[in-house]
Amino acid sequence: MLGFLNKGTLLIKYIFASFAILLLSACTNFAFGPQNSTAPLTTLAQDVGAQTLPLVSGQPIGTGNVRVALLLPITGDAGIANVGISMANGARLAMEFIQKNNSIGSNITLVLKDTSGDASVAARKASEAVSEGASLILGPLRAESVRAAGAVARSAGIPLIGFSNNSGAASSGVYLLNVLPEGEVKRSLRFASSQGRRGFAVIYPTTDFGYIQAGAFTQSISDLGLNALATYSFGDENGARVAIEQVIPLIQSGQIDALFLPDRSTAPSFATLLEAVGIDKSKLLIIGSADWDRDVKISQTPYLSGAVYPAIDDAGQEALRPQYQARFGSNPHPFATIAYTATLLANSSALSKSNPPYDQNQLTRASGFNGRDGLFRFLYNGRSEYALIIKQVISGGAQRIDGPRLP
Repeated sequence: MLGFLNKGTLLIKYIFASFAILLLSACTNFAFGPQNSTAPLTTLAQDVGAQTLPLVSGQPIGTGNVRVALLLPITGDAGIANVGISMANGARLAMEFIQKNNSIGSNITLVLKDTSGDASVAARKASEAVSEGASLILGPLRAESVRAAGAVARSAGIPLIGFSNNSGAASSGVYLLNVLPEGEVKRSLRFASSQGRRGFAVIYPTTDFGYIQAGAFTQSISDLGLNALATYSFGDENGARVAIEQVIPLIQSGQIDALFLPDRSTAPSFATLLEAVGIDKSKLLIIGSADWDRDVKISQTPYLSGAVYPAIDDAGQEALRPQYQARFGSNPHPFATIAYTATLLANSSALSKSNPPYDQNQLTRASGFNGRDGLFRFLYNGRSEYALIIKQVISGGAQRIDGPRLP
C-alpha cells in the first residue's frame, strides 16, 4: 500500500496487480501487425536504364537513367514482410505519379530487392546494387539491416537512405528517413515549454524503447535548456510503485508540472493512479510519445483527456489511402508514405543530376524537402528531423492543436 495515499487504495492495488501483464506488452521500436497486401514479389534479371550499366537482379520500376536500389523485406516474417510490401507499393505509386506528371522528369529506375528481413541478406543486396551501378540505395527497413547495408554503401562511396526509426543506425552518408525519438521528444517538450510548463519528469520502462525515449528526453532537456527534476524507470510492479511514490509529492507541491509517459501500454495505468490520489490534471500536463497515436486505450482513459503527444500530420496518409486502396485493394501501412517520399526524393533533378549524384551538401540542405508526410531534413550525422504536429487526447480520439513544426 502507498502510505501517502488517502483515497483510491483499492483501485491502486488493482492497477498495480495488472502491471506485470502490461510490462510484457510494453512498446518496442517496431510493432508491426499483419495487413492485407499483394502477393510476395519475385526476382528477375532485366537490363534497365543506360545500356552501359550491367544487368540487374531484382524488379525494375521505371525507365530513368539513374539507377536506385530499393531494399525492403518482401518475404520472411509475415508482419515485417507486409510492411515491406506496402512500402514497395507506395514506391510504385510515386513512380506512377512521376511518369504521369509532365512537369516532372522521370530520372530514375528503382530496382526492388528483397532483404527477407535479414541483415546479412541486406548487406548482400547492397553489394549487388553497388556492382550493378546504383547511385543511391533506399532502405532497408530495420536498424540492424540499415547498419549492415550502410557499411557496404559507405565503403563504396554511395549514400544510403534507410527507413529505421532507431537513430543509432545513422552515420555520415547513411541517412534515416523516419521520425526519430530525438525529434519527436524535442518537439513535444518545446511545445510544453511554450505553454508555460517549467518542471519536467519522465517515467519510462526498462525496455529498449524506454531507454531510447529516456535518452531522447535527457538530450532534449539539455538542448532546450529546460529543467528536469526527476527521471524514473520501472521494470516491474515494484519499480512502478516506487516511481509513483516519488513523483506524486513533487507534483502535489507544484515542482513538477509536466510528466512524460512515453510507453503507451502503461500510460493509462499511471494516469488512473494520478487520478486516484486526486492530482488536479489542470496543473499537470501529461506528455506522450508518437507511439500513442491512434491507441484506443489511450483515448478511452478519462484522465488522459488533455494529454498531448507529437505525431506526423495525417494529411499525407489520408490523401494516399484512397489511391492505394483503388490500386492494391487494401489499406496502406503508415510507412507507405515514407517509401513514396523516398522515391520522389531520389527522382529529384537537384539530387539525381548533381555531381556527384546525391551529393551530401544537397541532401543535407537546411531548407529540407517536402514529402508526403510534410517537411523534413537530413542532418550531417545521418539523422533526420520531421515537422511534427501536436495532438491532444480527447474522449475517443485525438485532435490537432498545433501545426507542423520542425523540432
